[in-house]
Amino acid sequence: MHPLIYDWNRTDAAKPRVVQLDDETLRDGLQSPSVRCPDIGEKLRILHLIDRLGIDTADLGLPGAGPHVVRDVERLAREIVDQRLTVAANCAARTVIADITPIVEIAQRTGLAIECCTFIGSSPLRQYAEGWTLDQLLRLSEDAIGFAVREGLPVMYVTEDTTRADPDTLRALYSTAIRAGAKRVCIADTVGHSTPHGAAAVVRFIATVVEECGGGVGIAWHGHRDRDFAVINTLAALDAGATRLHGAAIGIGERVGNTPMELLLMNLVLMGYIERDLSALVEYCEVVSGATSVPIPANYPVVGRDAFRTATGVHAAAVIKAFRKNDLSLIDAVYSGVPASLIGREQQIDVGPMSGKSNVVFWLERRGLAATEELVDRIFQRAKASATVLTESELLEEVRSSAAP
Repeated sequence: MHPLIYDWNRTDAAKPRVVQLDDETLRDGLQSPSVRCPDIGEKLRILHLIDRLGIDTADLGLPGAGPHVVRDVERLAREIVDQRLTVAANCAARTVIADITPIVEIAQRTGLAIECCTFIGSSPLRQYAEGWTLDQLLRLSEDAIGFAVREGLPVMYVTEDTTRADPDTLRALYSTAIRAGAKRVCIADTVGHSTPHGAAAVVRFIATVVEECGGGVGIAWHGHRDRDFAVINTLAALDAGATRLHGAAIGIGERVGNTPMELLLMNLVLMGYIERDLSALVEYCEVVSGATSVPIPANYPVVGRDAFRTATGVHAAAVIKAFRKNDLSLIDAVYSGVPASLIGREQQIDVGPMSGKSNVVFWLERRGLAATEELVDRIFQRAKASATVLTESELLEEVRSSAAP
């Protein structure tokens, strides 16, 4: 952070001692109704980028969905083993033995420890819609977790719709799961219902349940974007005691998606919660975008085309002056809350109808072109007559026309 910034975000609150990340791109991310499912080559490339970003674990898929998922999950698991990747593996499963069995078999064939993330609906709302009873849910949970533990799988127990479930139901479910051998529990804001206050409250409640059961069980948070609170909810959950945070590249997933992993990573770094090399962040997002056919909006934070780009005269003038001082941290800070250099990008000055002449001069100088008064005026007039920012080809056209006899 630039030394001239007074940081009102500072807090004396202790930083969490454990911050783990779980990448859901290849499982929940692919549940979006608009995605194209990547082929195995694309999935492998995504897995390597997850590993490069230092993400702790990745959900490789839900093998219970069928042979095609089993095939891809096993190939991804073998890649982790063969290439000695540091990312750990987990797989989703309904809380039924039939879904857990293929995870056991993949783990045995590959020799890779795979965490079984077994999920079940928890809220009375869901119970009423499905015709379930709490006794049924408890029996299913106990049987499934017990089977996975006996087969040597570490288990994370996931309650769907946790943030709309009542305390008594949650206490019964989580206590049963922990007694059955679950080593981690996951709070799921399945429909994006939670607010930051609610996220913190439910995490603190589940923490008391864990302690009642003897402690030593991790708490994960899985958030969705329906109210656009996903990132702030995830951070609130972390501050309240969650130790593993879920996200997916560019926020893909059910309906409007999951917590965006790239935005979560950036905020964790900027807030001093973790240290991480984010140089692969843009590639990670662009590869997932291409593999799933989900476009990245131009104004998307951090990795969008316009994240570090301006054509407005007043804004551009300040950035240009920072460039003149040859001070990278000043360039990154003067009109940006996120340092572009953290992800290998830089501030970009364009020329358009809202620009001043300094935009034109700077654009020319950055390309080693003489900023003559005639050429600057020529480009400036074209920019003012345009409805949009001028493209590189349009600007070069003016340069060539100016130089023509």
